[in-house]
Amino acid sequence: MAKLLLYLTLATSLIPLFSVAFSPENPTDRRVLVLVDDFAIKSSHSLYFGSLTSRGFQLEFKLADDPNIGLQRYGQYLYDALVLFCPSVERFGGSIDVASIVDFVDSGHDLIVAADSNASDLIREVATECGVDFDEDPAAMVIDHINYAVSNFDGDHTLIASDDFIKADVILGSKKIEAPVLFQGIGHSLNPANSLVLKVLSASSSAYSANPKSKLSNPPSLTGSAISLVSVVQARNNARILITGSLSMFSNRFFRSGVQKAGSSIKHEKSGNEQFLTEISKWVFHERGHLKAVNVRHHKVGESDEPAIYRINDDLEYSVEIYEWSGTSWEPYVSDDVQVQFYMMSPYVLKTLSTDQKGHYSAEFKVPDVYGVFQFKVEYQRLGYTSLSLSKQIPVRPYRHNEYERFLPAAYPYYGSAFSMMAGFFIFTIVHLYSK
Repeated sequence: MAKLLLYLTLATSLIPLFSVAFSPENPTDRRVLVLVDDFAIKSSHSLYFGSLTSRGFQLEFKLADDPNIGLQRYGQYLYDALVLFCPSVERFGGSIDVASIVDFVDSGHDLIVAADSNASDLIREVATECGVDFDEDPAAMVIDHINYAVSNFDGDHTLIASDDFIKADVILGSKKIEAPVLFQGIGHSLNPANSLVLKVLSASSSAYSANPKSKLSNPPSLTGSAISLVSVVQARNNARILITGSLSMFSNRFFRSGVQKAGSSIKHEKSGNEQFLTEISKWVFHERGHLKAVNVRHHKVGESDEPAIYRINDDLEYSVEIYEWSGTSWEPYVSDDVQVQFYMMSPYVLKTLSTDQKGHYSAEFKVPDVYGVFQFKVEYQRLGYTSLSLSKQIPVRPYRHNEYERFLPAAYPYYGSAFSMMAGFFIFTIVHLYSK
């Protein structure tokens, strides 16, 4: 009896852990693990964490070297997103390491990595696995003697005011970010072999990465717009990653600070950090740009039932409904670049789907005059949106022996020549037999 009670207690305690896991039907209800170097970050970065909790996220804070932390239990992941606000950690506690974080992302979960000038080799290795490389010089920071924040004009110009944003409303929202974003930390470059990494906030052409406390003896390895301040990754499994070299840009001090760019007379009462990081967190946590496809159907024109096989030259209709998650509900996704392929080894038909502006996409086309096993394929990849990969297999048969047309209009000249020859032969025979 005591063992039964123990099992029931364990099961009851684990139900809430597993029941909040990521659901494609409701991507917002998510559990987030935040690993920090010091619990003081909870108060110094409370505005950012408050914006997450206000949108329905459940944050669990733990020290990065806590020996009891883990991402999964009994083969089930306990969290749907991981936030690493622990730039100086040398070794994770518990069962977490670089390999487990990579597996976490490979399983479709999201990740935020924030480093600073004290970034450890461990955090740099995590970033490298995600497709970005921080400056190899451990003392290097991004310096800009032209586009720095005026409040730091007497210093070493490491407090940068940047407004070079990616032009993608799905990532940063439709509302323009008017004020520059304050950044102080280390820069990184994108791995050219990784096509999935995008710069969201870039340094200006006058920026470079170096040790601000020493004179340059050699040209810096990172210069100009090649320096990325904030980057994002959307993996092929639609997991999303945010990487930045400035933990301070998430802080309350940067959120509330006014900003004036050097050389500009415009002074903003509040930096663009809060708006920028709030909007990009909506994208990272799938509150925006998350697509789903439902009701994939195909049938002959004029019919409603889906056949098991098509015949060559049949007229058919293909349709699908696509919706985008708005943060609270699924809304119709409207676009004019969704295409369907009728595919066998290569596309025989490539057709752009028309939409009714309510999420319903459809197209009509004729089955090619080729029989075999075809596929309806939709491979939709658009910047900032989760990719859609739809596939349905269908065989195509040739005409049966009794389905061919008896008389072909194109063959009428041949029909006429045959009958004219028969008539001529008949007339010639009569004339030959009865003539004297």
